[in-house]
Amino acid sequence: MDVGIYKKVYNALENNINDAVSGAFRFGPADRRRTPWHRVMRQKGEVWQVAGVGGTTQHYWAQSPRAFPASVDGVWPIGYRELIPYYEKAEATLPVQYSPTTPKEELFYYGVKKAGWSFNPSLDTVTPGYRPNPNAILPPNPHLMDPNYSMDQLHEMEGCTLKGHCVNGCNAGPSVDKIAKRSTLVSYVPLALKTGNVAIRPNSFAIKILTEQDPKGEVRATGVRFRDTWTGEIGELTARVVVMSAGCIESPRLWFNSGLPHNAWVGRGLTIHYFDWVGGVFDEKDLMSILGSPSVYPYMGHTSGARVDIPGIGVFQVSCLSPGLMSYLTYGFSEAGYDAFRAPEPGEPWDIRGKVVGPALKELMLNYSRTMTYLLLTDDDTLYHNRVEVDPLLKDEHGPIPVIHYKPNKRTLQRRDQLARYSCESLLQAGAKKIIRTDSPTGWSLHIESTMRMGYVVDTNCEAYQVKRLYIADNSVHYNGIGGPNPTLTTQALATRTAEKIAQTYFSG
Repeated sequence: MDVGIYKKVYNALENNINDAVSGAFRFGPADRRRTPWHRVMRQKGEVWQVAGVGGTTQHYWAQSPRAFPASVDGVWPIGYRELIPYYEKAEATLPVQYSPTTPKEELFYYGVKKAGWSFNPSLDTVTPGYRPNPNAILPPNPHLMDPNYSMDQLHEMEGCTLKGHCVNGCNAGPSVDKIAKRSTLVSYVPLALKTGNVAIRPNSFAIKILTEQDPKGEVRATGVRFRDTWTGEIGELTARVVVMSAGCIESPRLWFNSGLPHNAWVGRGLTIHYFDWVGGVFDEKDLMSILGSPSVYPYMGHTSGARVDIPGIGVFQVSCLSPGLMSYLTYGFSEAGYDAFRAPEPGEPWDIRGKVVGPALKELMLNYSRTMTYLLLTDDDTLYHNRVEVDPLLKDEHGPIPVIHYKPNKRTLQRRDQLARYSCESLLQAGAKKIIRTDSPTGWSLHIESTMRMGYVVDTNCEAYQVKRLYIADNSVHYNGIGGPNPTLTTQALATRTAEKIAQTYFSG
């Protein structure tokens, strides 16, 4: 794996990385001159997903919290204690450690403590509280403050540079497996390749699960048909066991397009952590008295380094981004319309709700360095009507395309609104002079889960009920939205457990 190619691709230039049509982090072919792959959304929104080795963990905050125990115990077909050893293994492999404190985290802690939240010292969240984020990011480079090293030199060394903006792609490290932000591409994939038992086929898109019937009439997976996205050639691979990890949109699509047995829950029960975004603008004098500096420095440190977890409701966490993404999510991405056209909302904790344009936007962006923003992740109910299906008419080069339906219920909306109020309260306690609530569109999907649920589509080992030797190892097997925490670590822990079950069942010899 060539670190030079890696760093050329992940150069952290906002438009180069995030452009929805031609950016490196779009969902589409590697040839960026071609159009992205299309999905049909039956509501406003977008699926924020990446194609390629490492998938969506290339474009992520690197947060690795565990599920809320209350969302698993007595709810999932397996208990929370069953997951703990696999959590521990994933945390050690990545590795995961608590985020360092930079000014935005210090300001966050100041506000949430004044708002009455208690410190949570545990990885297992059973009561509400605040804590540093457990992030899959290497510790800061020990030479970070040494004037004898330039930033270019630091980026060729091992360790996080706290440069911020790393949601656009981290490129700090001497080799691919030592990149600071531990996406699957730089953590698990190099470990797999070192075994000599794994081959990566880049630019390949799975279009069909191959099956056969055994003498008892049972359907079993025998391989996969794939399409080379550069040449268009079709190939097939056979295997004793097939593991499907295409994500919560593409895994149901692949099931449908493969003509696998009917199951009423395939693609159903979609959850998305219906998110919102809240920001606060601070005066320089207040920041000087709290932090001893005139700025929040939103461009410093991890994308998100601190959180408040509230079992039964969800999560709010400091999440400061690069100027383009931050202005988009804070001022230009709303279902509430334009703030200037909205009637005042007396008694509400926010001053602005909706899109901001013109001179008002310029004024807010002039205060970018004194703005702290939060990402809100709502505990979402698993509902049958929220689903992924395939369009009966529209196709791309890989077959019928996915159609996504999502409509939150009343409880999800209430939780989201409560998270927004908690967030605004902590910003006000921290001294913010102006509060902005984005009111994000309904269907903007960050953490998609539960479309191939354990207990409905797969058994407790994550093997498909109706197709033997077909396992699923992505977010889609989650029974629910795990309470609101970021799902990556739970997916990796379950995948580790599933690999163990596959070995015991089919390769014990």
